Amino acid sequence: MDTIQNSVITPLQPYLAPIVSAIPEPVHDAVLSLIGKSCHGALLVDLDVTKDPACTSLAISKALGIAIVGASAVVKIPQILKLINSRSSAGVSFVSYALETASLLITLSYGVRNQFPFSTYGETALIAVQDIAIGVLVLNYAGRSAAAAAFIAVVAASVYALLFDQTLVDAQTMSYLQAGAGALGVASKAPQIYTIWRNGGTGQLSAFTVFNYLLGSMSRIFTTLQEVDDKFILYGFIGGFTLNVILAIQMLWYWNAPAPKQKSAPRPKAVEKAPSAQSTGASPRPSVKTPTTRRRG
Repeated sequence: MDTIQNSVITPLQPYLAPIVSAIPEPVHDAVLSLIGKSCHGALLVDLDVTKDPACTSLAISKALGIAIVGASAVVKIPQILKLINSRSSAGVSFVSYALETASLLITLSYGVRNQFPFSTYGETALIAVQDIAIGVLVLNYAGRSAAAAAFIAVVAASVYALLFDQTLVDAQTMSYLQAGAGALGVASKAPQIYTIWRNGGTGQLSAFTVFNYLLGSMSRIFTTLQEVDDKFILYGFIGGFTLNVILAIQMLWYWNAPAPKQKSAPRPKAVEKAPSAQSTGASPRPSVKTPTTRRRG
């Protein structure tokens, strides 16, 4: 940090100071609510990243958290559009998205109940909504509309039980569920990894979604270490990052592989029938002329 301060920030301070003084008061208030008064004074007012190294780490963590929440609003939109445009769910595992949806709903409820900073879990709500949409599309394009309706009903009941009626799931049970959510989040990647390996291609899986998930899970490890002292959440992000690395490697390996096509039923071969002679009761006439007894001349 000393190198950055001396070589970059200090020479730019005469130019940055007027910009900082012109920042509107609501922006200062927002920064104060995120990093506190002392860090706000050191980083934004004094423009000194070496005064308190903990403030610098906290500011980086907050910035990453906000960026993750913002990116999560669109991280799976390419996957949704790809499914809609192709009208095919080939190569996309419903089980993977169902497990991830369950994990996200539990993590969201756990963060809300424990009053963690929204920047440490806010993306779970946005990604869960997109996962539900993808799950419904996958089932519909697979010809399982009834299963899609049942999936929505189960999700709605789970949201009510976890978020809106805390008497159904107490704090102790919520802790157990969060411990399982980490395992669910890790397990949700396994069906997708297996589907890609079995099909020999990524099908309709979106590369944008895969690589953004990789970066997001890596950033979440850092923000969790900085802001949330919870091993359950940390281990879940570490496990998810490991399997996201495998998915990213598969995406690169099968980059040019054609999308798997659904096998059509083989058409029955037409049997060529021999023309049958009509039975008239009379013997067929020969095609050659027979000699005649009629005299010529």
